Amino acid sequence: MAVQSWLDILKLSKKTALIHDGKRKIHYLFTDGKEMAEEYDLKTDELIVRKWRLKSTLGSQGPWQVEIGEPFSGPVTSSDTEVIKENCSNPMFIRKDTKASFQWRIRNLPYPKDVFIVSVEPSERCIIIRTSNKKYYKKFSIPDLDRSQLPLDSSALSFTHANNTLIVSYKKPKEILTLEQELLRELKKLKGTGEGDVDCKTQ
Repeated sequence: MAVQSWLDILKLSKKTALIHDGKRKIHYLFTDGKEMAEEYDLKTDELIVRKWRLKSTLGSQGPWQVEIGEPFSGPVTSSDTEVIKENCSNPMFIRKDTKASFQWRIRNLPYPKDVFIVSVEPSERCIIIRTSNKKYYKKFSIPDLDRSQLPLDSSALSFTHANNTLIVSYKKPKEILTLEQELLRELKKLKGTGEGDVDCKTQ
């Protein structure tokens, strides 16, 4: 089963744990050279950040790609800040999951809720957000379902709109909930180093 094979890949990866700033930070190194970093809230066990780093064709490390959490907002190094700085009024697409759902927040969408059309496209394995006024369009996949080769279900999808933010939720299937619970049990067994410790424990 694909869910089990993904869990096995996670278990077989080389993991380093760090407890810092109220978070459990886990670094995964996979056999193919890919890296994944996750951050969990120590109190709630909620996943706050997940990011990936792939090696380039020449073998050098590429940039981190954020899957869950706020995108990087590094300092602007150019003197011509107007060119580089992203317009803060543009729609901002951010994934922030809850325990029960995959969840995406798109900020700066000042339209009423009835303008939005959110649908699942099973054949393309993606979710599509449209607006009847043709002001916004977004197509995105759910990597968690792709990794576990699980189908998309329209009945799991819902959305709401408040404070110029569209919130799209997709209820996690039971297979994903089971996987996440089992993985969290594994991660809690890791001996995480605290801030200032140099010797990182790996598994």
